[in-house]
Amino acid sequence: MSARDDIESGQLPRGLRLLLTSVTVFFVIILVVPRLVHTYIDWLWFGEVDYRTVWSTVLLTKLTLFAVITVLVSGVVFTAMWLAYRSRPAFLPAREDDPLGEIRRMVARWPLRFGVGIAVGFGLICGLIGKSRWETVQLFLRGGSFGVHDPQFGHDIGFYVFDLPFYRLVLSWFFALVIFAFLANLATHYLFGGLRVSGKSFGLTVAARVQLAVILGLFLLMKVAAYWLDRYILLSSERREPTFAGAGYTDINAVLPARLVLFAIALVCAVAVFSAVVLRDLRIPAMAAALLLLSSIVAGGVWPLVVEQFSVRPNAADMESPYIERNIAATRQAYGIGGDRVDYQPYPGVGSTQPPRVAADATTIADIRLLDPRVLSRTFTQQQQLKNFYSFPDHLDLDRYRIDGRLRDYVVAARELTPGALSGNQSHWVNRHTVYTHGDGFVAAPANRVNAAVRDAAADSSASNSGYPIYAVSDIASQQAGQQIIPVEQPRIYFGEVIARTDPDYAIVGGGTEPREYDTDTTKYTYAGAGGVPIGNWLNRLAFATNYTERNILFAKAIGPESKIIYHRDPRERVELVAPWLTVDNNPYPAVVDGRIVWIVDAYTTIDGYPYAARSSLEALHHEDDGPPRNPEEISYVRNSVKATVDAYDGTVTLYQVDAQDPVLATWMRVFPGTIEPESSISPDLRAHFRYPEDLFVIQRDMLARYHVDEPREFFTNNAFWSVPSDPTVEANPQQPPFYVLLGDPETAEPSFRLASAMVGFRREFLSAYISVRSDPENYGKFHILQLPTDTLTQGPQQIQNSMISDTRVASERTLLERSNQIQYGNLITLPIADGGVLYVEPLFTERISTAQNGSTFPQLARVLVSYREPGTGGVRVGYAPTLGEALDQVFGPETGNMATAPGGGPGAPPPPGRPVAPPPGQPQTSPLGPQVDEAAIARLEAELEAARAALERLEQQLGEILRPPNK
Repeated sequence: MSARDDIESGQLPRGLRLLLTSVTVFFVIILVVPRLVHTYIDWLWFGEVDYRTVWSTVLLTKLTLFAVITVLVSGVVFTAMWLAYRSRPAFLPAREDDPLGEIRRMVARWPLRFGVGIAVGFGLICGLIGKSRWETVQLFLRGGSFGVHDPQFGHDIGFYVFDLPFYRLVLSWFFALVIFAFLANLATHYLFGGLRVSGKSFGLTVAARVQLAVILGLFLLMKVAAYWLDRYILLSSERREPTFAGAGYTDINAVLPARLVLFAIALVCAVAVFSAVVLRDLRIPAMAAALLLLSSIVAGGVWPLVVEQFSVRPNAADMESPYIERNIAATRQAYGIGGDRVDYQPYPGVGSTQPPRVAADATTIADIRLLDPRVLSRTFTQQQQLKNFYSFPDHLDLDRYRIDGRLRDYVVAARELTPGALSGNQSHWVNRHTVYTHGDGFVAAPANRVNAAVRDAAADSSASNSGYPIYAVSDIASQQAGQQIIPVEQPRIYFGEVIARTDPDYAIVGGGTEPREYDTDTTKYTYAGAGGVPIGNWLNRLAFATNYTERNILFAKAIGPESKIIYHRDPRERVELVAPWLTVDNNPYPAVVDGRIVWIVDAYTTIDGYPYAARSSLEALHHEDDGPPRNPEEISYVRNSVKATVDAYDGTVTLYQVDAQDPVLATWMRVFPGTIEPESSISPDLRAHFRYPEDLFVIQRDMLARYHVDEPREFFTNNAFWSVPSDPTVEANPQQPPFYVLLGDPETAEPSFRLASAMVGFRREFLSAYISVRSDPENYGKFHILQLPTDTLTQGPQQIQNSMISDTRVASERTLLERSNQIQYGNLITLPIADGGVLYVEPLFTERISTAQNGSTFPQLARVLVSYREPGTGGVRVGYAPTLGEALDQVFGPETGNMATAPGGGPGAPPPPGRPVAPPPGQPQTSPLGPQVDEAAIARLEAELEAARAALERLEQQLGEILRPPNK
């Protein structure tokens, strides 16, 4: 049969059929097979971590949405085209210049194929788009109540959080269906003559008029529903005047009535459009559309603008007060900063007692943090790297441990494998993925101590061994020697932040006839943990070889029957995968819990659309070194309801509920039953390492800057607002980051681990408040805000920084230091002490400018700056010395300096029982009372030796003059 015969018989030509079949098979292989492989690998991984119910629930929800939307869109589009084609004119005059003639004849030969193909194509595209909204559907199906009602309509907040988004989703798809149907019906009528356009005139057949009128009438019915739902959306919509969030006077008294008017007009217009079904006059629906458009402009735009300009603006403070009250109450509840969690206290800003007389100050001063985790990453790497393929994150972390009965904060890090540092033959596939598979050990350093003071900071620091952390290391060597200060049963690290920074991210472990993984220079290791997906069978090997496009996975002899492949090694990524409904914190941190190294990951439940609550962007959770923002959307509610742990050895992910009052988490627990462990299952050791997350604190701090104000009129003027101070330690001056500190409890004098931040006046630099939130298990999440009086001026961080660096001692030595060193200031820490005073402490780090002769250098603590406002004169005292004790002595007197050296916190306190933290080999030992005691003695001895050398040099010069022969 010829091609012409194929066409006449209604079949595609044979060559065209072969081409289409080949193209279809090709696209199936390219698009479908990788997806199937990826799905199979995900199924294996979720089974390994025991969260397969999460995977299956999400997958089934997405498939259901995909199927429903695909069928609906395909069915509606096909029906619209079929109705138009079925009612086409029986006779259509043929014209030689008709550009659609050939298309019309082609479609007429295979109308069913074209109709089904176009409809299914639209449906598949829409289904792929719509399946991403699975969370909205599940929240609607499982949503509960908040127990709080909105002040305008009286609905439970759950309606706005769980129900309203679903109604809007359904309505948006109905709009899409009507628009697709209209376009498909209109195009088909135009193609087959139901709609004829000739110059400025056009004609419609009766069938075309009826069908298009029905579709337009359905569109207006959707508009009616939209106006009704828009009334509720008004409570959380963006305002033209961003003084406060939520609906204001104009919205409630002008926009809301206008929505009801438009609702009624749209309903009348829909009836008018439907009348075109029986009436031939198209002017009625045209007039209805014009009426709706005019009403939208007048009622929806002009009238609210008139009310805003002539009624509200002249009396805004009074007329907006009730709505500002709503905004304050809703925002406090939505962000967890209400009166049940925030304690406000007046604070004078000027000390009334010397620190040695206040028990809490003894604890605070003894635990002042000197080491900055943002600065010391390279120091840790240089001194504790051990091998070129180990390293630490760019930003270290802070945590606290109780060693020998004393709670102390530590700079902590895991010594991780760095795949990017493998070089030479180390980077061969076999070595990269089967030999170098894990890191080694947990490293901690007391945050308030260094091994020795740097007396001559301008000297060559490369020859000095002072100003560095005192390390407590728990690695394989210390484990074998039984010398771990922080005991770790399994120091090998297979999962971490740094180890996952490779593409592709996987390692093949276990199996084989003999150990092959690098452990130490003299030992090899075979992974024996529970983590990893079996890769010994050929099906899994083929799947992973396809996924990573790596043939070595198929043929490598290193892979045995018992081998496993571990992937998704980033702790944050693992939590995101097993709990995709949670927003994961940007900064996991390692901790030794019950003898194992685990990563602790904070996770948040977030929503948008909380009535009257202010909005915040999740970009606030983004750090500059994390790459592009991962969460650009906005939120109006957040809770740190889940704490997750990821075992560094076997990758086990465990989710713990820490907020039983969060209705959003309760809903997700109904969606995924059994995935979150109850709070009662948290061990005391794990709870002791929970810390309040920085990301959440940053958002709450920004909210407290405004929403600490109670009085609506005062809120409207902005006069009582606070601002986050600029960071004086960096040139760009972004917002100062919060800082973790150990503060003495005012009642018990026991150390309390807190996250804190100074606050300054609105667009000013004077200190206005001090915000701290507890991380202690018994008072976790409790805010304490010290409010300074507005009629006195206490210098803020930026002003204090200027005062300290302009001090003559600091300025003169800085000029000397900068000749051969790079200077970097650490955290400027603000501390409340002395029954009303404010102490500022800032470490100064130096780093020798690297040259070819002295090699690589890294930061060392060189000086400590201290500032305190004098109670009487109001002047600022500045301390500047190699040690904190000496700097405090310059400000308060010698009594206070002793407080900084005593490990128990009080003056002259005896050392705690047990061994002190020992420095690593090669570093000088220090006494149990801290480095400052030894340093003072050494300083005196060095000064006496220097004086003796100077006297000896003068004596030699005098003898030389006497013994020199006279000139002839």
